[in-house]
Formats: sequence, structure tokens, C-alpha cells
Amino acid sequence: MFPDPPPPTTDATVAQSLKLEILREDGPLIAVNKPAGLLTQGVPHAQPSLEGLVKAYLKQKLAKPGNVYLGVPHRLDRPVSGIVLFAKNSKSAARLAEQFRERSIRKVYLAVTETMPQPTEGRLIDWLLKDPEAAHVTVAPPETAQARQAILDYQVLAVHAGRALVQIELHTGRMHQIRVQLASRGWHILNDREYGAKLSGIDDAAYDPQSTPIGLHAWRLVLKHPIRYDALRLEAPLPLYWQDYGFKIPCES
Repeated sequence: MFPDPPPPTTDATVAQSLKLEILREDGPLIAVNKPAGLLTQGVPHAQPSLEGLVKAYLKQKLAKPGNVYLGVPHRLDRPVSGIVLFAKNSKSAARLAEQFRERSIRKVYLAVTETMPQPTEGRLIDWLLKDPEAAHVTVAPPETAQARQAILDYQVLAVHAGRALVQIELHTGRMHQIRVQLASRGWHILNDREYGAKLSGIDDAAYDPQSTPIGLHAWRLVLKHPIRYDALRLEAPLPLYWQDYGFKIPCES
């Protein structure tokens, strides 16, 4: 007699083992601290996602038997942790998406790099090209067809054991932008093996390019509320495992 197959992994089963960390729920806006390794938005009936967990939370809160609407105005890479915004209605989702599109939202990340960037602060401007055959991005000459400009500012906040804690402000929102721009200069983000980093504290056998956490965290967003239009400043606490990196979150910057 064969053993019963394991139950399918769903958003409901993930929710039982993963506490949803809601940073702010304000009218139609929900801000959540995404754990590394979880998809922001998943394909229906496929892998669990943060979107699915938030929908499950809303269904339970509202005691709604049917589906609930949830707008996803932006995303984070799967191995990245930090703030993700959701909207409970289409009008608010469109207004948030417009703020991201117009680059009026201030987006601040924290990264741990294997080596210290030199100079210790500055602006990086590159042209990035997405590989059409894979979810991978490279720096390309400006004249390259389909290459898109990427801009960020960075500042080294602290150094420990040869590593650097770097604050990054994104001025564009390209795929894998921070990871590619830093790696192209030899400033690899901790454990981001896809872009050339060495593994630290992780065995090769346990490494998963999709889900293994990397040293990158979406820390702060400053935006306008989609209904009231007043300024909101949201911050996501660092994951506990960042303590192993040797850095503490800055109080202010």
C-alpha cells in the first residue's frame, strides 16, 4: 500500500506557518513586510505568494465567501525582503501605480555587500538589458536596443568584517536593478549568487536561486495616500537573520 501523497502547498497552509506582518492598514492601503523567499504575486493555483496571503487575510477579516479584490501596484524580487504595498480597490491601485510610474514615491533600500563600495557614496547610472530567454539582467552600452536607463544613489552607512551596509535610493525601477548595478562594479550583494556573490553561511546543497534570502531589504517608502493625498512614511523592520550580518538598522538617514 502506497503512502498518501503530501497535501498541496497553498496560501492557507503557508499562512498557518508564516505570520503576515502588516505594517499599516489605512483605508484602501495595506503595507506588508514581505519575507525573503516568498513571491510577491503568484500564478493562480501555483506557488504561494504574498498577494495570496493578504487576500486570505482580507477574506477572513471581512467574512467574505467569494473572491476579494487586491491590487498589486509594484513587486519585490523573490529573494528580497521588505515593504510591499497593496490596494483594496481598483481606483487606489491605479493611483498607487501612477505614483510608481511617475517616480514620485521615494524608495529606500538597505543592502549588505561583500566588499565596501568605493567611493563610499555617489550616483550610479547604467543601461540595463533583460535576457529574453531568462530572468537575468546585464549592464549594456547605452545604444543597445531595448536597454533601459537605471539610476540610483548609494551611501555606505557602516563597515563590519569587510562587508558594508549600504543605503540605496532608487530613481528608476528596473528588474534586478540594485543587484545588477552593484554587482557590475564588484560590490556583490551578500548571497546573491545569481549575480556573482559567494555563499555565506549557506551550504551549496541548501541554496535555491529563487528562494534563498539575499542581503537586500526594501526598507522605506514615502508616498501620498491614494485617497487623502497626505504624505505617508512607511518602514519595514529588518529580518532577524540580518543580525548575523553584523549590522543594525540605522535610526535615521
